[in-house]
Formats: sequence, C-alpha cells, structure tokens
Amino acid sequence: MARRNTNRRVGIADVAEKAGVSHATVSRVMNGNAAVDPGIAERVRAAAAELKYQPNPVGRSLALGKTDTIGIVVPDLANPTFQAILRGLSIAAAQDGYRVLIADSSEVTSEEAILAGEARRRCDGVVLCAPRMADAELEELAPTLHPLVLINRTTITTNTPSLSVDYGEGIQELAKHLVSLGHKRLAFLSGPEHSASNRQRLVGLEKFRREHPEIELQMLHGGSNFDSGHESTDAIIASGATGILAFNDLVAMGLLSGLHERDIRVPEDISVTGFDDIPFAKYTTPPLTTAAVPINELGSLAWRRMREQIQQSAEALSQPQDEFEPRIEIRKSTAAPALTPIPAPRVGS
Repeated sequence: MARRNTNRRVGIADVAEKAGVSHATVSRVMNGNAAVDPGIAERVRAAAAELKYQPNPVGRSLALGKTDTIGIVVPDLANPTFQAILRGLSIAAAQDGYRVLIADSSEVTSEEAILAGEARRRCDGVVLCAPRMADAELEELAPTLHPLVLINRTTITTNTPSLSVDYGEGIQELAKHLVSLGHKRLAFLSGPEHSASNRQRLVGLEKFRREHPEIELQMLHGGSNFDSGHESTDAIIASGATGILAFNDLVAMGLLSGLHERDIRVPEDISVTGFDDIPFAKYTTPPLTTAAVPINELGSLAWRRMREQIQQSAEALSQPQDEFEPRIEIRKSTAAPALTPIPAPRVGS
C-alpha cells in the first residue's frame, strides 16, 4: 500500500476517502449542514479528527457565502474617538464570533470610497465612518456596500441604518455654558472644511447667534488634530475672544499647549472647551470642559445594527436612525472671564 506523504496538507479528499463518502458530503458536514444523516455526519467528523483535518477558511467562506468578518473604514485611526468606536465594535462583534477588518483612509477623502469597496468585497458588511465624503458620492456608494452601517452620516435615497451625534446641539450647549459664565466674545476653531460634523456645528452656532445677538462669535480656521490647535494659538490671542470652542478635544489640547507656552493662563485669562470627551480630556492641565459623546456605545450599537442586517431580522427592516445627545462635562478649563485683557505674548515666542 502506498504510504501517504505526511508533509502534505490533509485535504477534503482524504477525509472523504477515510469516511467512504463524497467530497460534497464532507463539505456539508464541515459547514454544519443539518440535512446530512447523523450517522454519516459522525463518521465524517471521526475521520476528520483522526486525520487532524483543518478546513480551509477561504474555501469555507466561499462555500457559505460569508466570511464572519466585517470591515470598518475610519479617517484617522490615531484619533482616540475612532479608536474607541473600533474597540466597542470589535468587542461586540467578537461575542458573536466575528472579526473586524480595519481600513484607515488617513484623512484622504478620495480613498474612502475605494477602501469601503475593497472592505465590502472581503467582508460580510461595512461600518463606514466617512466624515469628509461628499453627500452625492455617499448616496451613490451606499447601495453597493450593503449590509452597511453609517456613523455620523445619513443617506436620503437608501434606507441605511445610521448612528449619529447631535453636534449642533452639543456646540450650542458649550457656547451657552461660556455665556453663563459671563463671556461676551467667543471664537470657534472650526474643523476640516468638508467635515459633515463640522457643518452640523456651524448650523448649531448660527442658531446660537440668532438667539444671542449680543454675543460676538468669530469663526477661525482650525482643523481636527493637536497640531492644528497648537498652530491656531496666535490667531486665538489676536481675536480677543475670552471663550474658545474647539472643534474637538485634540484641537483644544493643542491650543492649551500653545497658550501655556505663551504664559497665558487657562481659565484665568481665557476659557477653552473641546468636544468628544476622549479619555485624555479629564487629565489635561487644567482638565478640559467638553461635550461627551458615547463613543464606546457607538461601536457596540454599530455591531448590533450590522448583525440585524446580516441575520435579516425584523429590526433590520425598519433601518433605525439612532441619534445621541452629547452631555456637557464641566471641568476646570472654563471660568468667568478676566477683568483685565489677556497679557501680550512673550517676546520671541
């Protein structure tokens, strides 16, 4: 009798020969098909165990039409907000036996659609965080990605479940907090020009302006990261504003650093607020007043909405739109405005 090559990977044909069944029967048993006769199924499993057969995961995925993997596309994985969303998503998906494939567009808007398409071809569904993508492009792309869950975006022409934060309401509440302390001159360090959440903040601030015509509110170019906040320091000082609304916590932290370098005290000389309440916000000097977003909950709920679509449950038919209200966290970076003007920056700073 010919001796089997022990270096060769045991395949489905070896199990079929050992169990005396067809290749198709082995495939059905390995994929959990309950239609196979129990006695035959047990014989196949015994042969597989004796031969130490390990099913090919790629082949199994092709046979079942599923990968037990979902993709998530984010614009910047270095941002703690997206890290927290990913963590919540990964933990929840793992409890149901799913893995998460991550794609980072590195803030390159043109890459978001490409990465989303590639992720969908490799996975059973996509969670899309594409805050910079144009609305028209999102409307065109969404139908090709289902099952799809959107974070902080919505579509008009497709029924796609979305999870969003009311950034407009959150920024208004922060502005009202500064006004309640006595600030009359505010400045908003805006986020990226094409950011959907930045547009929501701007709409919220326009509403605030109409309701508080006595308050001066300046719009200054900012960004979305620590460096952009730090680089805005001189513009903030020149604005004469005593209360600052930063696009997010990272921008606020960069500004705190820049103000400290110029010997400008927070909150004695100027008050600073952030947005998101990332884990580091409470540990800045001083601790940062901000609008808290339930970012971990966003991730776990994204998986729940994805699972409903994959399983085609009744809940998936309604395509729910979940919206979260930010919670204002008042800490020590905000206080009543100083009675004297902000001191001039040190020479050479």
